[in-house]
Amino acid sequence: MGQHSLRQGNTVFDDQKVSQSHHDLLASLSVSGTGKQDQPEIFYSYTRCVNGFATMLDEQQAEELKNNPNVDSVILNRKYELHTTRSWEFLGLENNNGAVTENSIWNQAKYGEDVIIANFDTGVWPESKSFNDEGMGPVPTRWKGFCESEGGVRCNRKLIGARYFYKGCNAAIGPNTTELSARDTNGHGSHTLSTAGGSFAPGASNFGYGNGTAKGGSPKARVAAYKVCWPDGCFSADILAGIDAAISDGVDVMSLSLGGTGMIDYSTDVIAIGTLTAVSRGISVVASSGNNGPAAFTSSNVAPWIFTVAASTMDRDFSAFVILGNNKSLKGTSLSDKALPAGESYPLIFGDDAKTANATTGNATLCLPGTLDPIKVAGKIIVCLRGGGMARSDKGIVAANAGASGMILANGQSHGNELITDPHILPASHISYTDGLAVLAYLNSTKNATASISPVQTELGVKPAPKMALFSSRGPNSLDPEILKPDIAAPGVNVLAAYSEVASPSESISDKRRTAFAILSGTSMSCPHVSGIVGLLKSQHPDWSPAAIKSAIMTTATTQANDKKPILDEDGKNATPFAYGAGHVQPNLAADPGLVYDLTTNDYQNLLCHHNYNISFIRSFGNASYTCPENFTISEFNYPSIAFPNLTGSATVTRRVKNVGSPGTYNVHVLAPSGISVVVEPESLSFTQPGEEKIYKVTFNPAVNSTEQKDYVYGQLIWSDGKHEVKSPLVVK
Repeated sequence: MGQHSLRQGNTVFDDQKVSQSHHDLLASLSVSGTGKQDQPEIFYSYTRCVNGFATMLDEQQAEELKNNPNVDSVILNRKYELHTTRSWEFLGLENNNGAVTENSIWNQAKYGEDVIIANFDTGVWPESKSFNDEGMGPVPTRWKGFCESEGGVRCNRKLIGARYFYKGCNAAIGPNTTELSARDTNGHGSHTLSTAGGSFAPGASNFGYGNGTAKGGSPKARVAAYKVCWPDGCFSADILAGIDAAISDGVDVMSLSLGGTGMIDYSTDVIAIGTLTAVSRGISVVASSGNNGPAAFTSSNVAPWIFTVAASTMDRDFSAFVILGNNKSLKGTSLSDKALPAGESYPLIFGDDAKTANATTGNATLCLPGTLDPIKVAGKIIVCLRGGGMARSDKGIVAANAGASGMILANGQSHGNELITDPHILPASHISYTDGLAVLAYLNSTKNATASISPVQTELGVKPAPKMALFSSRGPNSLDPEILKPDIAAPGVNVLAAYSEVASPSESISDKRRTAFAILSGTSMSCPHVSGIVGLLKSQHPDWSPAAIKSAIMTTATTQANDKKPILDEDGKNATPFAYGAGHVQPNLAADPGLVYDLTTNDYQNLLCHHNYNISFIRSFGNASYTCPENFTISEFNYPSIAFPNLTGSATVTRRVKNVGSPGTYNVHVLAPSGISVVVEPESLSFTQPGEEKIYKVTFNPAVNSTEQKDYVYGQLIWSDGKHEVKSPLVVK
């Protein structure tokens, strides 16, 4: 109703006068033609935040009110949902109101009903709402696993297995001093497992942030926890024991948010070895690419039978603004559960200026323990630089212990614009390198520097999104550069999911806060997103091989952000397939890919022959009478992506596609990499029935004037029948 016509004070009498004006307006309405005898009633009268009221009207009454000169607007009482896990909405499985969309793969795949997802991690917090079994039927009879009850772990029809493996850890570092059970005392395992297959869990939040209903990618799947990671690490003997048990137990999907660093040969990589056996038995394996980006050749879990996942952002930010005394506003990020009074400024001090007498300048700049003088810090906002081998949240603890009122955490040059949202123990904001320079310039310009930090604000619909997280490990593939890695990108930044209620959200021992749900970042978080989507495809297409499922997800991925422009890295530059693989996952399209690139155990064995492994080792994964082909080349390996690491002249690859849709004709379209000629033969493929396979060849030639080209260039090959687009990245050096 616009501004109050009555001057409003703060008394009940004033409120009553405004409310009475609402009743008077409503009473002036004509009698409706709906047959109702009673006038509508007001069930909320707004007297402070707006001048208006809420009531139940029919269409005629609403129209009459719209035409009343005293009424600004009549607004429908639209349903809004609290938002989390935001990633599933961002990926299109539900709309902005939390309702499942008509074309959602959740509908088509029955929410992953009765698919069994295994998670290899730090265990599980079984009491979490994400593992409630409400509405779930009996455990599938094919399940052969069990629940180890040490530590009070109890399973149900949702959490159908919980086991722990510790002997490899004991052998490496001595007897384990922690409780030997499948219970998660770290939080990481509960987070990843619930992201893959958690039940609908209303009321989830991290200190009030990300409020809403948490759920996994396959919310009606069964889940099993295999604890292979302990405070001292995840050891290969335990990982392999867990994989071995899971194969015996009868799982359908394996999710591993862990991996090695550096180049690990397939023959010595227990994850590669164990999971090839799993894949040969029809179990899909999904693993994280690693958090060692943005350097090249850092991707782990590069075996071609593993679905390797990179991490990206989504369209949600948790923003905390820094307002300097010169009125310059800088956008940072935080999940602090404490806030400074809105608009109130505090003295600002740099870590170097707050150092103790015996601290070095470098250490105080980083706010390392014991370097800050409480007399200099008390009541001020301190500026700390990121790095120095110290966790970001721990810097806040050091600052708080020294009496700081708040903290500005600034990136050094190496971290650039990468911002990580952390649950700081004091009001804080993490800002970019560029903004950090602005803060230092302001500090140097005045003797009385001040600043304020805004309360954390949740922003939705952020563009552009996704961006590729700088920490996400990059290709090329260190073992087989002809096979593009990572394979796919999925949300891995600021993901809310279940947590351990004996672990601190900051992972610091001195942090005594506890939460049932936490917001974490890493390829550990992106991996289970894809594991959950794989579970949906397993449910919808139980006859598809692990390679077919991987192909369906890869060939339907997108390389565009929500602003219709190419996906960027967090530093603002265009991302490449070495960051996102085939692109960012689009689950709804993956349900109906049209064509798939399939692979069998025999194909994987051919690849192992290419590495000249012992024949008995190769035969251990399948056919005992297998022999290596005489003329196999890696260019024949039927992967959904195509990579040439050393193109010196004309070169040809062969690919085989299988129709998993209706009969039709697919025509090819090529976006050739710069300086490269690409010829596809044939240019058209016709299919008359499902399951039919066709072979095509792609020939690459460097252009006449491209002899000086030394860097990788990128393109795309697309088969389309007018309904489906089957896309493969082209990566050439």
